[in-house]
Amino acid sequence: MQAVILAAGEGMRVRPLTRSRPKALIPVANRPIIGYVIDALIENGIRDIIVVTGYRKEQVTRFLNQLDVPVTVVVQEKQLGTAHALKCAEPKIKGDFLLLPGDNYIDPGSIAKVLNTRNAMLLKEHPNPSNFGVVLLHEGYITKILEKPLESPSFMVSTGIFSLTPRFFEYICGNDITDAVTCMIGKGERIHGVIADDWQDAIYPWDLLKLNARLLPHLLPAKEGTVSRNATITGPVHIGKGTTIGPNTVITGPVVIGNDCEIGAHSCIMPNTSIGARVSIEPFCLVGNSLLMDDCAIGSHSRIIDAVIGEGSLLSDHVTTCTSASLMEIGGAVVRPAFGAILGDEVRAGSFTTFRNCIVGNNATIEDSARVISSSIPDDALVI
Repeated sequence: MQAVILAAGEGMRVRPLTRSRPKALIPVANRPIIGYVIDALIENGIRDIIVVTGYRKEQVTRFLNQLDVPVTVVVQEKQLGTAHALKCAEPKIKGDFLLLPGDNYIDPGSIAKVLNTRNAMLLKEHPNPSNFGVVLLHEGYITKILEKPLESPSFMVSTGIFSLTPRFFEYICGNDITDAVTCMIGKGERIHGVIADDWQDAIYPWDLLKLNARLLPHLLPAKEGTVSRNATITGPVHIGKGTTIGPNTVITGPVVIGNDCEIGAHSCIMPNTSIGARVSIEPFCLVGNSLLMDDCAIGSHSRIIDAVIGEGSLLSDHVTTCTSASLMEIGGAVVRPAFGAILGDEVRAGSFTTFRNCIVGNNATIEDSARVISSSIPDDALVI
């Protein structure tokens, strides 16, 4: 069987993290999300994989070319919707196929449950169903899909993962997969609803923290770098090559630290933390439940909790992220998330800056002034 992975979109609601990369390439537990999708397919013996790219297509192609399994790349020149993306791959499809989003996590067991069922959709209950296509069922078959309803009649949502036949293309009448499925049901076709074991999507940037915590425990512990004899490491911790851990530093897993990092003395790395490659954390820092991308630098005596720090960001000494909740409008929806900070790529923050439940855009600079940032900061802003 073939598999078609849709990875052409940007992921607007995950901005600012997707300005320089598609959502499918956001690293979670130090690996792009699409990598977990491909792993799930390979574990089920599926090696004929088609990936539809579009936004930042060169980056996706570069990642796919590094994999051990060959992948066929199809380009959607204009991002006109999921059904349009699938149509771009139609000439490459030879028979029954799986359709999957490239920016959601799915476990291999769930793929196995839907693999041999024709015309099936993987479903999962979600506490916030209005962010998804809400599915109504009758005797195991889908009767209706409500796309992002304001008031949801059910907690059961579509994962966007389907087992389909080539006849599905006959029902594509618009640009979205949901419209094609609705048309299919309206013409009397039956679509099985199969409950997934584990599936997660990061709708908003702070959702990456939950996904990160979900994936970290599955990493194999390793100590490939240099660890001070006075450091304390407990739980599953993966330390990459060329990384040094300073004396009297405490690391409590699950934690992953990439290659060529420098973790200073007397620091504390708490559970559910991912640290990318070439990251510098100076002495006397506390980092926990956070995702630090490649080439970040954290100054001494900083406290980074419940935060996503974009690639190449530099935070001076005594920088703090403070977890709280406030109302935000993202993509036309009003939400009230609780987190510390979401920083885009190449953010610069001066000494004694406090980030409180805020989103800071790419290339923003906050100068030294011991200020509290508690509102959204746009890309390229200068705060003085």
